[in-house]
Amino acid sequence: MTAISTLVAKAIAAAATITGKKFALMVASSLVATTGILAAGLTSGSSDLGPLAALLGRNLAANEAPVSTEPEAEPETVAEPGGGPSQPASASGEAASFESPPAPAPSNTEARSEETEEEPAPEAEPGPIQHVFVVSLASPGYEASFGTATQMPYLATTLRPQGSLLSNYTLLDGAVASNSIAAVSGQRPNALTKADCPTYSDFPPTSSANSAGFVSGQGCVYPVETLSLGDQVASARLKWHAYMEGMVDETGAPATCVHPEPDVAETPLPGGYSSRLNPFAYFHSLLDLGDCATNDVPLTELDEDLKKVETTPNYSYISPTPCNAGVVGQCPTGAPQGAAAADAFLTTLVPKILKSAAYKEDGLLIVTFNQISPADPSAPATPSSPNPLKVGALLLSRYASPGGTDAVAYDPYSMLRSVEDIFQLDYLAGADGTKVRSFAPALLGQNGGD
Repeated sequence: MTAISTLVAKAIAAAATITGKKFALMVASSLVATTGILAAGLTSGSSDLGPLAALLGRNLAANEAPVSTEPEAEPETVAEPGGGPSQPASASGEAASFESPPAPAPSNTEARSEETEEEPAPEAEPGPIQHVFVVSLASPGYEASFGTATQMPYLATTLRPQGSLLSNYTLLDGAVASNSIAAVSGQRPNALTKADCPTYSDFPPTSSANSAGFVSGQGCVYPVETLSLGDQVASARLKWHAYMEGMVDETGAPATCVHPEPDVAETPLPGGYSSRLNPFAYFHSLLDLGDCATNDVPLTELDEDLKKVETTPNYSYISPTPCNAGVVGQCPTGAPQGAAAADAFLTTLVPKILKSAAYKEDGLLIVTFNQISPADPSAPATPSSPNPLKVGALLLSRYASPGGTDAVAYDPYSMLRSVEDIFQLDYLAGADGTKVRSFAPALLGQNGGD
């Protein structure tokens, strides 16, 4: 599915479930999105983007469209079976409001109506895992996380025996922006994401995606035609939420999709929220169509959502504050720092997920790391790894082998590809690389995996 096709599918899927304020938000923000999509359609070599761009613009703006004053056309007629006299296609004349080409003449053996419905494509059968929870932390190093001298005892000694360890999960670089964006969109690092997006900067207008889906140029906020996992999940008519700890507006009230103004630097308070740990706030495909404002929510909403399977999103991305993620130097004075803070966060969060009906029914919990934390001078020394970007990740599910180890080389592109495999989605950008491996086949006991 092309980027534009996915955006159209997402908009149509959303239209079936939204009313009132939420729909108004989409209509109000549609101008920016539609302009970008139309530009993509006009500059692309693909012949199907123009109509799709027009369709998206029409669907988003339909609520504000004026009622037509054109006189109604006379009803079309169709042949009666057996060659009898023609009859109106619709007593109400509704069929004439569609600008459809004339129907082909009936065959000798079978008359055909003017309007025929195209058979819908068969939907893929849902896989065994239908609820994925991803918890994103800062790594103190592989040994400090999972080694014998661990600084995260809850992770290494309580959770590790219950799940399967990805012992060769390795980051692309040390910055959270590079890895988290890659893990939800397949986009490769650039100079600004490697610097953890010092300002909330758009890509230049001249940036475009190559044949592999990578966006050229330097930037942090991706163009509207660049898709994320949130776009994919929504277009598949599944639900997603990103849960951000401590996310509040300038007044201190809980708010959704909080991020800096364009080209402004963020200065998070110690122990507070940082948009740098919120990758979904960096995609115009989510910002401009209202998805971020709807699905990127404070962590405080998770408890209520976990109460029922029906209210639990299919894909949940959970990020604590930089302090509770384990970033040294980001906590208030006197509070636990680094790995100790991250481990304490897990002891509070993980039991809620493991007890939830959705996890018990068909869930997968992934504890992963998307950045390297500075060394904590107050923590006990641990052996250093030959590869400082090796961080590991842990999978917990009734489909995972308790105490098992998967030593295949994985990275953030693999994380995206694996989730796409679980939900039977197309691969985005770097996730489609020929050397990128997916842990989903091994997790599900499938043969012929990557």
